[in-house]
Amino acid sequence: MINNPSVKKILYGGDYNPEQWDAAVRTKDMELLPKAGVDIVTLNVFSWAALQPNEDTYDFSDLDAIMDMVTAAGMNVCLATATATHPAWMARKYPDVLRVDVDGRKRDFGSRQNSCPNSPTYRTYSVRLAQKLAERYGNRPNVLAWHISNEYGGLCYCENCRSAFHEWLKEKYKTIQALNTAWNTAFWGHTYYDWDEIAVPSHISERWPVNRTSCQIQTIDYYRFQTDSILACFRLEADALKAITPHIPVTTNLMSTYPELDYHRWGPYMDFISWDNYPYPDEPYTRTAMNHEVMRGCKIEKPFALMEQTPSVTNWQPYNSLKRPGVMRLMSYQAIAHGADTVMFFQMRRSRGCCEKWHGAIIDHNGRADTRVFKEVQALGEELKALGGTLLGSLEQARIALLFDWNCMWSIMFTSGPSTDYDYTKEVFSWFDAISRQNFPVAVIDPHDSFEPYDVIVAPALYMVSDETGKRIEDFVQRGGTFATTCMSGLTDENDLVTTRGYPGALRNVCGLWVEETDALLPTNSNSVEISAGSLKGSYPATVLCDIIHPDSAEVVGTYGSDFYSGTPVLCHNTFGKGDAWYLGTSVPATDNALLLKLVRTMAERHGILQVLETPQGVEATERVHADGRRFVFILNHNSETAQVHIPFAGTELLSGKPIAGNCTVELQPHGVLIIQKTNA
Repeated sequence: MINNPSVKKILYGGDYNPEQWDAAVRTKDMELLPKAGVDIVTLNVFSWAALQPNEDTYDFSDLDAIMDMVTAAGMNVCLATATATHPAWMARKYPDVLRVDVDGRKRDFGSRQNSCPNSPTYRTYSVRLAQKLAERYGNRPNVLAWHISNEYGGLCYCENCRSAFHEWLKEKYKTIQALNTAWNTAFWGHTYYDWDEIAVPSHISERWPVNRTSCQIQTIDYYRFQTDSILACFRLEADALKAITPHIPVTTNLMSTYPELDYHRWGPYMDFISWDNYPYPDEPYTRTAMNHEVMRGCKIEKPFALMEQTPSVTNWQPYNSLKRPGVMRLMSYQAIAHGADTVMFFQMRRSRGCCEKWHGAIIDHNGRADTRVFKEVQALGEELKALGGTLLGSLEQARIALLFDWNCMWSIMFTSGPSTDYDYTKEVFSWFDAISRQNFPVAVIDPHDSFEPYDVIVAPALYMVSDETGKRIEDFVQRGGTFATTCMSGLTDENDLVTTRGYPGALRNVCGLWVEETDALLPTNSNSVEISAGSLKGSYPATVLCDIIHPDSAEVVGTYGSDFYSGTPVLCHNTFGKGDAWYLGTSVPATDNALLLKLVRTMAERHGILQVLETPQGVEATERVHADGRRFVFILNHNSETAQVHIPFAGTELLSGKPIAGNCTVELQPHGVLIIQKTNA
């Protein structure tokens, strides 16, 4: 992750905000944090106001003192550029820096991530600050990474953005006629005669009060544009830092399936992916696993960084339950199991005021080292120190890929119909859960990524499919791959124009069928998938949407159990070239996905894809593989009860140092973790 010869273990630490504390507290923290095993702190995330009190003055004296004391305490630094919140003087003097919200209201100073990404003022001063930080601190050997801004997010609808949007559209469509065609503006008389007539799609123009819009592609293009605009801010700072400190990697903390930014666009410009993991207390472990894999997939050739998690409790969720004893450790190892080379927290010391004063920290308000949380953090720190660099650089190896596409998320989110209950991310998760719960290695990738490493590609709700993507999927299957997709796939092209060749459009040939209609089920209604023979035999729920399907070359495997389309196809299988394709014309919830569990196993068996390990329910198994051939199996008990796990292979359990004889059964404590380095592998 961080290519620095001084990094010889999984980095351990996180966000520290000493600017909130006096010298006495800082001194105490410099004793407590190393005691907890912390070896890296993220500094300077929200310090712009302190570093630049006015337009002409920069004051680094306090940051100098902070850097000196952290260095003296033997800790490394992930140094932030502090550009997540512009100072108050800037908002007063240069109001173009302030965002306009989706309701058309100009924001005042306050909160964070409140800067317009297309503000010349913001771009000028953020880059200038990054340059000064690089010049001042870039030669310090314990600065291991640059952390640009913080949790980029939120869209702007101001005049700066409107003008920049026009330029973005000109670059994409070249002529206003081409835009009118792509946007189908003849609908409702939306035709444009000049670029300047195009409004930003806010609630005072195209957007409706809920997540619907008059012209979906206009909003989708605006989200694409805002992704590029905010990414441009990141790249400007990154370029400034790299010009002075080319040896120090740059990153920023992403937020998994965050709906406003297409993170696949960011991967090429980040030296490593980092992200913030805050699952809800009742979230399935497989949903957290999917979040890790979505992030890993943004730069799949490298380990990622767990930049933030809470050591105990969040403060912003509806119900902020404590992490039970052992859960913080379990979730930390789950991140490592999916490819993290760091374990980091927000935050080091609990704040006394404002909106995060009740968010968890290693050091509580009382500043003691004998709290439950501190002792758990300390114990994990000791384990990570003992592991050393054994796991660093190793990666998961998957032959199953799951496609996750922000464009499909946006298009389904903003389209009018067929059901408000149809949620793209939930549909993807139902399939991920079916793969992950059986411990099959899986990569979550973008439709534009290479398909070469994979034997099976699953693409739920692949709503927008360009001819290019359709051809790549056909080629993949022709060569012998297995492809699976669902209802709400192949309905439009990349411009959200509905296919006229029969649904599922560019996927019709490979799936060997066409869809005539789609029925939206009321929340009180349901249907079923009936399969009368074979390994998939059974009756399974069909919810939310039901496609009415006509096979061309496809074989009918399952039919609907009720309604006027009872007995008609819902699950079809098609041979195409050397490969095959599955089409499921309904939605299956992750809470009852027995059909998907069987279907995933069927596809895996066709290609000889093996589970990492067969485990009891609630026990997760993943594998990381080092370039030199060493293989590490992680076994994670997400249950509150002891689990019995059969281990068919021999090796050494790295946390305890005990040998594993092979073909044995081990007892795994509640929330327990095993990391086994396989023998002769």
